Amino acid sequence: MAGGDSHPEYGGNGIRRRHSSQYDDDEGRRALVQGGEPTSPTTHNTENTRRPIPNRDTIVVSTSSAVDNAAKTSLSRPSTDTIPRVRFSTDIDGPLPPQVTRSGSARVPQDQNAPTRKSSLSEKRPGTPDLSVDTQKRTSSIGSAVLDQGIIRSPSSITPQPLPGSATRTSPLSPTTRNRGYSLRRALFHRTIEDQATSPGVVIELQEAVGSSSQVSFNQHDSQHDSSTPSKKSGDANITISPADFVYPELPQRTSKTKGVKGISALPNYESWIQSKDRRKGILHTLGAATSRAWRFILRIQEIPASKDGRHVDLDASRKKPLIDERTNKPYIGNTIRSSRYTAWNFLPRQLFAQFSKLANFYFLCVSILQMIPNLSTTGTYTTIVPLLFFVSVSMAKEGYDDLRRYRLDKAENNRDAKVLHAYQPTSVTPSDTEATSSPSVGPLHWATTKWKDIRIGDVIKLNRNDTAPADLVLLHSSGDNGIAYVETMALDGETNLKSKQATASLAKRCKTPDSISLCQAQFVAEDPNLDLYNFEGRVTVDGEASPLTNTEIIYRGSVLRNTPDVIGMVIYSGEECRIRMNANKNPRIKAPALQAIVNRVVIVIVFFVIALAIFNTVAYQIWSDSTEDKSWYLTNAGVAFFPILASFIIMFNTMIPLSLYVSLEIVKLAQMFLLNDLDMYDEASDTPFEARTSTINEELGQIRYIFSDKTGTLTDNSMKFRKMSVAGTAWLHDVDLQKETNRKEHLLHKRRSKGKKPARKSRDLRSMEESMALRDNMDVVNGGDEDSNKSSNSNGIRRHGSKWKSSARPTKSQLELLTVDMIRYIQRKPFTLFARKARLFLLSMALCHTCLPEIQQNGEIEFLASSPDELALVQAAQEMGFLVINRDVGTITLKIMPPGTDTEPVLEIYEVLDVIEFSSKRKRMSIIVRFPDQRICIFCKGADSVVMQRLKLATLANKKVVEIERRASKRKSLEAQYAIARKSEQIERKGSIKRTSLSLSRGARASLTLGRASTTLSRSSASAIGRPSINAQALQPVRDELDQWLTERERDIDISSMEDDSIYYSPRPSVQLRRQSLAVSEARSSMQMDEMDDIVDEALVVDEPMVIERCFQHINDFATEGLRTLLYGYRYLDEQEYTTWKKVYLDATTSLVDRQRLIEQAGDLIEQNLELAGATAIEDKLQRGVPEAIDKLRRANIKMWMLTGDKRETAINIGHSCRLIKDYSSVTVLDHETGQVEQHIAAAILDINGGKVAHSVIVVDGHTLSMVNEDKSIQALFFDLAILADSVICCRASPSQKAGLVKAIRKRVKKTITLAIGDGANDIAMIQEAHVGIGITGKEGLQAARSSDYSIAQFRFLTKLLLVHGRWNYIRTCKYTVGTFWKEMLFYLTQALYQRWAGYTGTSLYESWSLSMFNTLFTSLPVIFMGVFEKDLAASTLLAVPELYAKGQRNGGFNFKVYFGWMFMAASEAMVVYFCMLGLYGQAIFTNDNGLFAMGDLTFTACVVLISTKMQLIEMHNKSFVVAISLICSIGGWFLWNIILSAAYNPASPIYHVRDALFATFGRNALWWLTLVLIISSTIVLELGIGSLRAAFFTTDVDIFQELEKDPAIKRRFEEASTMELQAGWNCSAEESPVEMERVQEEKKREGEVRDLLRNRPDTFEEGRNEAGRRSTDTQELLSRRFGKVRAE
Repeated sequence: MAGGDSHPEYGGNGIRRRHSSQYDDDEGRRALVQGGEPTSPTTHNTENTRRPIPNRDTIVVSTSSAVDNAAKTSLSRPSTDTIPRVRFSTDIDGPLPPQVTRSGSARVPQDQNAPTRKSSLSEKRPGTPDLSVDTQKRTSSIGSAVLDQGIIRSPSSITPQPLPGSATRTSPLSPTTRNRGYSLRRALFHRTIEDQATSPGVVIELQEAVGSSSQVSFNQHDSQHDSSTPSKKSGDANITISPADFVYPELPQRTSKTKGVKGISALPNYESWIQSKDRRKGILHTLGAATSRAWRFILRIQEIPASKDGRHVDLDASRKKPLIDERTNKPYIGNTIRSSRYTAWNFLPRQLFAQFSKLANFYFLCVSILQMIPNLSTTGTYTTIVPLLFFVSVSMAKEGYDDLRRYRLDKAENNRDAKVLHAYQPTSVTPSDTEATSSPSVGPLHWATTKWKDIRIGDVIKLNRNDTAPADLVLLHSSGDNGIAYVETMALDGETNLKSKQATASLAKRCKTPDSISLCQAQFVAEDPNLDLYNFEGRVTVDGEASPLTNTEIIYRGSVLRNTPDVIGMVIYSGEECRIRMNANKNPRIKAPALQAIVNRVVIVIVFFVIALAIFNTVAYQIWSDSTEDKSWYLTNAGVAFFPILASFIIMFNTMIPLSLYVSLEIVKLAQMFLLNDLDMYDEASDTPFEARTSTINEELGQIRYIFSDKTGTLTDNSMKFRKMSVAGTAWLHDVDLQKETNRKEHLLHKRRSKGKKPARKSRDLRSMEESMALRDNMDVVNGGDEDSNKSSNSNGIRRHGSKWKSSARPTKSQLELLTVDMIRYIQRKPFTLFARKARLFLLSMALCHTCLPEIQQNGEIEFLASSPDELALVQAAQEMGFLVINRDVGTITLKIMPPGTDTEPVLEIYEVLDVIEFSSKRKRMSIIVRFPDQRICIFCKGADSVVMQRLKLATLANKKVVEIERRASKRKSLEAQYAIARKSEQIERKGSIKRTSLSLSRGARASLTLGRASTTLSRSSASAIGRPSINAQALQPVRDELDQWLTERERDIDISSMEDDSIYYSPRPSVQLRRQSLAVSEARSSMQMDEMDDIVDEALVVDEPMVIERCFQHINDFATEGLRTLLYGYRYLDEQEYTTWKKVYLDATTSLVDRQRLIEQAGDLIEQNLELAGATAIEDKLQRGVPEAIDKLRRANIKMWMLTGDKRETAINIGHSCRLIKDYSSVTVLDHETGQVEQHIAAAILDINGGKVAHSVIVVDGHTLSMVNEDKSIQALFFDLAILADSVICCRASPSQKAGLVKAIRKRVKKTITLAIGDGANDIAMIQEAHVGIGITGKEGLQAARSSDYSIAQFRFLTKLLLVHGRWNYIRTCKYTVGTFWKEMLFYLTQALYQRWAGYTGTSLYESWSLSMFNTLFTSLPVIFMGVFEKDLAASTLLAVPELYAKGQRNGGFNFKVYFGWMFMAASEAMVVYFCMLGLYGQAIFTNDNGLFAMGDLTFTACVVLISTKMQLIEMHNKSFVVAISLICSIGGWFLWNIILSAAYNPASPIYHVRDALFATFGRNALWWLTLVLIISSTIVLELGIGSLRAAFFTTDVDIFQELEKDPAIKRRFEEASTMELQAGWNCSAEESPVEMERVQEEKKREGEVRDLLRNRPDTFEEGRNEAGRRSTDTQELLSRRFGKVRAE
């Protein structure tokens, strides 16, 4: 039960809905169905804009009736139907089909000559059961009831009449109702009337007797019916046939779709563009279809044909043989589920195919084959194949382990136990000649414990309370009240509301015990297995009587039985054919990082480069051979053929694509995975740390563009809390639950920033917001409590009442409401005031108007069993305010009430429950009629404010006030939207650059801070360093101020409510509350002083009803704006005669066998009129801690947020407001197939967004509309165009498969975009597996999602640091590692290629073979690995304070072809410097001890090793620590150690490389060798630094700017303040304080000492004219307190 609408034209929270003309037709049709035009029982008038409705007598001409036509009146609807309302696809049924029934002796014949027509409802989907029913019985109708005000037909005779323009054909895209029971009735009527399925001249009626909540005896009304009618009152569903006398008018065919999704024809221009586009893609579509067929063949995905008439299952508990599936002629599949991907037989072939389908692995396989050919390789035979096989084996083992884990989870679920009824065949009994046996005898019965995997179709299952359904069951019996079972479907759709399930009337009567179940002869027909969680079609036939099966009778697998002792059901779907498994992702894709695709393209480039280099050297060798080799006598017969020399060059240069890239990358990612275990992402409440289940996609955490989130359990906390109420014109805040919570440790609060010169550029709105915040701080008053509560007081030392709660939707809005605790005290002290009486009546309505059942626990506490968490919150709030429900029987409610007075004891009062008109999604309200202990009768009604408002006695006044309130709210929202559009356009104009947008570095700080040259001006340790009291530090103050303003503007959302002077619309006014400040801190004292209790309520306001109504609806509007779910309460006292008269009508409605629900609604409309306003409530669907702040930061990081939920639309929109997914000024586009014109709404929204007319756009769509959109590929493309443009998308009533489909669509359509899905339930597994990154919440719905995810966290707020900090770090690390690896390989092997010019292109290696094989393993692996593991280009506080820095990963700024070619240019330049310096300075030198091949190669090798270590660890790595020293020592020191070992142990007989004693005896003693090494290293480092300086000067990046800003302690302190929420846990658990905090403390101590010295040295005449004795010490606190008052330390 969700909050109501703020205004009839608006949805919840003030969102205007768009209606089409068809909507008006629907309302007119309903009015006509009810027997006349709707009339309002109230005095106000509303303009009726409907089309004129033809006279009903022209439609159906009746010759006779049970009631005279002249006296006919209908149960008219109240005035709510005469104004536009919010229509929800799941709440309002579609247009009623043409139906005709008779009254009395009236007969309506069917036109036998009418042509046969086929409706859309008869066009059943494949596998839908044939619902034709034998129509051979007849009965008469029910009589009429008479009210005192006139003759009114009995509710059973109030039947819909046909319309002349009623459509008889609907397309698959046309809207249909969600109530499948009505669908079956329509199908029966259409099949009978239009298709002439039955004999001519009869009319068919479907009667149903069970389902009402009111249990009324049928016998008491038997006298009202015709005695000749063979009435059936047994509670069965019957088919009644009566002869027809009248010709049924032929219904016109529907020629066009007037509602829902019309198709692409609604947009002709778009249609022509789509057609031309499809013609160009014909070949691609053909290839795609062929690929899909091949893929389905490989995966053995076979299409099972649809059955002819659904699945037929007979109820037979004694069945031993399995049933046969007519689709496959094999037994139905078992109940075993399987989520593992492999079996023992296909694991090896599928994994080998998967591993070598990777480009790099296939490349290395080809190289290793060439290398193993004898006499081709110059680098060894097995140097490639061995590490390749090892790497592939590790990857296969890892995949096998993950699949083994899934197999074990499947095995655990398949081996769970269930109770199955086993009935044995009884001994045959021969009937006597005179009397047949009344029933067959019963054999032995046994509830056998059976494994879930052994359950079969047709088995009878028993579920006890809190048991999980092992398969999809049809309900046979429930031991709950009225045969109702409550199930929790959180694992299927994520909803927390309990669903009520009830067996059909025929089954409920015959299946009461196991014995009766074993004897029941029931035949079930169900539709074929499908994905639809919200609809079910089927029928059950018991003793020849057919009844429809809908979703109400089905319990799906994964549902949990709640609040019901036990139920019995029969299995209709098992195993993989269950709904939850049909929605699961059967073949989850193997996730690979998007960076791998870029690397693959780079690898292709390098492959072509290697081949080109090999061909160039081969051709050069041929030229050299002709010119030199053939003429050299010492090279006789030394020539090599073309292919061998080409292969040898390919093998020599193949390591430009190093295998170590992939081996070391796995090491890097594994280390990154361990570093993700951050203390800041540990949830202390649930003792749940962060857990990474994969390391493959670590870098994708830093590239997310779309987040798809579940609602329940992910954003919300699965709990509802009563938060606010409005009674008698005064709003009250209920914070009892907040007072019970322990106070958290205060966040880090640095000293207030300097109040120096502020930037001149400050907008008026920003100043207004700051003034509003200052005013709010000054209005704080102390809340009484213990000493701990006073510690959290604000800067003024006082505390306001509601300061512990703030709206998550509008955190800057001041909370001026009083506390309900004060209200209760006021009522007790002044119990006989008018306000006290109204408040007690309102609290009484909260305690009575519900359906909760109290249950006393073993400890004596009372807990409530509720089907809705909203009702539970209301009842608990009433309990906390002194109205406790302690017992609820069939007809009474017992309350324990705190009576008036302060010293009285609670009293028990018993209220008789006369009737309950239950809540429904169509009524949007519920009512209860009770008899007070003093015998007065009262009706209490609660529901959506837009619905209850129309039933108030002063409805006209209420409508007028609501319009005024909405006008004021719309004006404010319009101004906010304009401000937001202006700010967005300014950001776009400045291209979003932080340097140019907000810091104004080119303007205010140009004189002192040029970030392009910041490294030369800010990193000095001189007096001009940042943070020191020097001229340069003073010049930096404008930069700090600009940065502070920039951060403040982005941290605060747009809210101009402070600019409005609307205090006159509130009570009490803020000015009144300013005078009610108190400093009470004693525990015994109230939160408000007792002497102020008289002023807490304005009694004069209570008697002013117009003012009370205005205040109440203003509060409702505020509550909705704050994201709370609102309900409006009304009441009215009834006299006995009025109630008795109405009771007759209501009794007829509840006992009607035809159209009962509609008649009950109409009867309820009669009594729910002229209500008095009781008050309003606001319920908070509690979000998880930090969710709104996390979403704000993610939005600032350019991440779009989608909320996909199975909950209804109203709830989803409310949560959207609460978590700031929907802003107060957002433009919300609701796509609803019920209202029609979906295509036009999509197109209009696209034009508005592209035209810059929308400040913040949100799309809301439901699952039914989405399924219709997906049926038309063109409209689907248009929808996704809109969804991609929108800022946020909310999809409600979405099934798991639809969630996964949306994720897949965005992943496929938006190229170069990384998606993330986060959820906590089994219904989220499909989308988690479909997204690039899947996050599981280890929440209250279990661990199913966490087990199937890539990473798991305990709270949604941890996602902020996971993405913005760790994700970005991992992306930067992986990119730097990858490009660094390519750089070092290019640097090293280009020297090899350059050397070939001086080796005759013979393939001679410059480097010794053993050293060459160890280059990547021992000498250069650590520098790049350490950089890939420990690099942090920016601090965590900076990344959290400035989420805009996250965009680097989204645009692939860390690694792309531009970055790659830049690094390769540096590698080529440095390779030439290294080689030619070596060759020119040492290789061609005359006076050297050894300039042989090994000496030159060793010099080049050494220079490369030193250069690689220096660049990776000292130049590129920003975050330097002791690991840098470890890397340098291990790499460079290891290389020289290797040279020592080689020099001592190498074979002296080596003919090519003279290694033995070379380091000690030959070149090692040559100073020229060492000098050349130093020059090479120096020149390359200078080149690196020079190029880097030029890039920073002319191509400055945001990273360069913030790396310099971090060096300023004041700016770093500001960053830490902005990231307090995400980093506080680490600071609290750290042994040391924050570095900036320590520096702040030292600075404060220094300043305090300076002030103390200053005061001590001042003259004695400190205050002229004052008594000198007043100063008794030099204590700073005393001095300042005497002058300025007591100073409170922050």
